[in-house]
Amino acid sequence: MLLNKTLYAEFLFKSSLRMPHPIELHTQRLLLRQWRASDLKPFAQMNACAKVMKYFPQLLTEYESNAIANKLADFIDDKGWGFWAVEEKQSNQFIGFTGLKQAPECLPFSPAVEIGWRFDSQYWHKGYATEAAKKSLEFAFNELKFKEVISFTAKVNKPSEKVMQRIGMENTEITFNHPLVNINSPLREHILYTITAMNITD
Repeated sequence: MLLNKTLYAEFLFKSSLRMPHPIELHTQRLLLRQWRASDLKPFAQMNACAKVMKYFPQLLTEYESNAIANKLADFIDDKGWGFWAVEEKQSNQFIGFTGLKQAPECLPFSPAVEIGWRFDSQYWHKGYATEAAKKSLEFAFNELKFKEVISFTAKVNKPSEKVMQRIGMENTEITFNHPLVNINSPLREHILYTITAMNITD
């Protein structure tokens, strides 16, 4: 595990690098792409679903959901990469998001690059999160040349933790109280996973 300030000083320099245009990533079944206006409605439905949002502090209104999607799209416009909208190739349907972004500055291990995902529940248990996340890691290490990527989630979120394990991430055994989660919430305690370029698996 790296997780040191020297590494992240390097990250801060690299994070200023921009791709010439928004990047699209392809897997056998999925397209990771820039967000579209047509994604807003299904994304809002996801964020208002208690099943999808079980391990998040609260459900989101349509306005809040749209604001997040627009922010993610703006980041991709600026950097060329980010939390991409994920489209199922067979159906051409928006099914969620996966990708990379800078972790919130308020977290104890920031600055850092995090990988994250969220999918509509009807597309769970198909290996989509794992497939998309592995492709994102390939891009992070092979194209952006990051040395390390992290991921974190509520300690009780075992499904997300299993995805971290399947994509080759290692449990740092570090836990922390997320400062943006209510102090009385059972979701406040988080776990931290990490992966380095040398540890990425096929």
